[in-house]
Amino acid sequence: MSLSELDIKFKEAFDVVSNMSQDSLPQDVMLMLYAYYKQASFGAAGSLNYANLDVRDAFKLNAWMQVSHLSEDEAKQNYIDLVNEILSK
Repeated sequence: MSLSELDIKFKEAFDVVSNMSQDSLPQDVMLMLYAYYKQASFGAAGSLNYANLDVRDAFKLNAWMQVSHLSEDEAKQNYIDLVNEILSK
């Protein structure tokens, strides 16, 4: 099974972000990257036990839920676009 061009670019963008220092990115950007990645990789957020979420996890889940209307391909493209925007600064 061959990967599509979008999948290849998504993996390349993920690799770039994985090698960045977390301190180099603002928290809101990190949350958006997380949300796009989760949506692209797993689809819409499923049912979770909200009672066990700490504040950090609640923010992450909220970010993911905000992009749950996107298809997996749209989330991949948004992730790639955000990474390219980060790199152009």
